[in-house]
Amino acid sequence: MSIALRHARVRYGPLEALHGVSLVAPGPGLTVLLGRNGSGRTTVLRALAGGVPLSGGAVVWDGADVTRLPAYERARRGLCLVPERRAVFASLTVRENLELTAGDLAPALDAYPQLEPLLPHRAGTLSGGEQRMLALSRALAAPARVVLVDEPAQGMSPEVAARTYRLLSGLDACVIVAEQRLPHGLAGPAGRTVLVHELRRGAVAFSGEAAELARP
Repeated sequence: MSIALRHARVRYGPLEALHGVSLVAPGPGLTVLLGRNGSGRTTVLRALAGGVPLSGGAVVWDGADVTRLPAYERARRGLCLVPERRAVFASLTVRENLELTAGDLAPALDAYPQLEPLLPHRAGTLSGGEQRMLALSRALAAPARVVLVDEPAQGMSPEVAARTYRLLSGLDACVIVAEQRLPHGLAGPAGRTVLVHELRRGAVAFSGEAAELARP
């Protein structure tokens, strides 16, 4: 199980956002795309999900070239994207948002018990951290093979953020998260290595284990 970019290039008009990026995210396991704003990490997620077309290179999923596969087909095959913004349906209640993914709400509420008293509330009235919990609980409840999350812990308390990473690390899927900084105390379950690809100005500057990058 893996998803990868091979020499991927993405253009936004006259500007090239990715300059021949090659990276692999094996699964099950957690891969972190690290980089400042403008480094290309969000574009990598969108390219993997089919949200932006490649101007060069390829997207390879479990050995098959899916570059020309539209985003909705990738979703049908088990790819789940949680964007940084507009990740929930604001006009629907928390319950209705969860029911779009699965009829059984128990897994989502086990992941984030804070959501239970909010079930009748409209998602648009939640705080930023609560909306992230809702968006992630939908992803955690979905039978996904690839999970892509842009800044999963945004707006969360340190305790909830740590729990979020434990939940993501434990999924039986290729999990790729985009972050500006390496999360503190990041670790995968026993036997799983957390990988990091650091992006700078649309190119890969480092690829290796999280423990290696965290050394002083």
